[in-house]
Amino acid sequence: MLQMHFSQSDLDVPPIPSWDPAATAEHIAFMRRWVAELTATGELVEARGLAMPDTARIVRGGDDGPTVTDGPFPADKEFLFGWWTVNCASEARVLEIAALLSAAPGHDGKPMNMPIEVREVLPEPEAQP
Repeated sequence: MLQMHFSQSDLDVPPIPSWDPAATAEHIAFMRRWVAELTATGELVEARGLAMPDTARIVRGGDDGPTVTDGPFPADKEFLFGWWTVNCASEARVLEIAALLSAAPGHDGKPMNMPIEVREVLPEPEAQP
């Protein structure tokens, strides 16, 4: 699983809704090209983007009912930007895809070089008898 996330302190990238429409279109076209490419190779399982973190909420169950707070990561402004789940023949291919996606064009048309966390999706535990 490729998780794309970045910290506002690591990258000087304004929120996508504030980008020039041409820059947004270029970014989306880049992502769609890779969706098509990875779909064609049979490697893409799923790709999703997420809304900006100001819409996120943390929900915790409790004896008195749920507690809902803003979140996540309010202090360091680090947030999950989206994810790509791929099924590849090798770890090297997964890392290659991560590097390609990291270079998506940003608000200024230049590669963003986003840090991308790569993690294995664990199999579902076997049922207990």
